[in-house]
Amino acid sequence: MALESADGDYVTIKALEDGVTIIGLTRGRQTKFHHTEKLDKGEIMIAQFTENTSAMKIRGKAKILTKHGEVESE
Repeated sequence: MALESADGDYVTIKALEDGVTIIGLTRGRQTKFHHTEKLDKGEIMIAQFTENTSAMKIRGKAKILTKHGEVESE
């Protein structure tokens, strides 16, 4: 059993309303949805970019914190 590397970039997402959806997207020849999470207001998720996750799509009002700064989705 191989352990996944912990050196990928992390993203912190804080839901500012109920029902915020976070969708993980794969990398490779075709981009596909591979994981979905729902957050309610005040909940926080810490996510990591990995070998399999190349992008994240966030629906709903949320605060996103990265090493590059902070942004809010609408």
